[in-house]
Amino acid sequence: MNHRRAVLACVALTLSVVATGCTFVKLQPDAQEIAVLDQKRAQNCEKLGQTKVSVAAAGRGEKYVREDLETLARNSAADMGGDTVAPLSGIKEGKQTYGIYKCIGDE
Repeated sequence: MNHRRAVLACVALTLSVVATGCTFVKLQPDAQEIAVLDQKRAQNCEKLGQTKVSVAAAGRGEKYVREDLETLARNSAADMGGDTVAPLSGIKEGKQTYGIYKCIGDE
């Protein structure tokens, strides 16, 4: 019976940690230098495309959802050869669209 209580306590603790929020998405090494700008500051950059990113949002804090979405966008920019991302939409139900840009010229 004590083993069962210990397992249930571990499950409850795990669920409470997930519910309070954590970031789950890992930044790829080649995305480390990707800048995040607002749309106005990115308007003079070359737009390479866009990415629609999404994460599970239920029971997670807005800050953690936003961080994960931004990380996914930065990873996408690295895959597309961009150096900057800017949100094109707000966050809705754990989803957001980002523009991917080339703002720094090749030297």
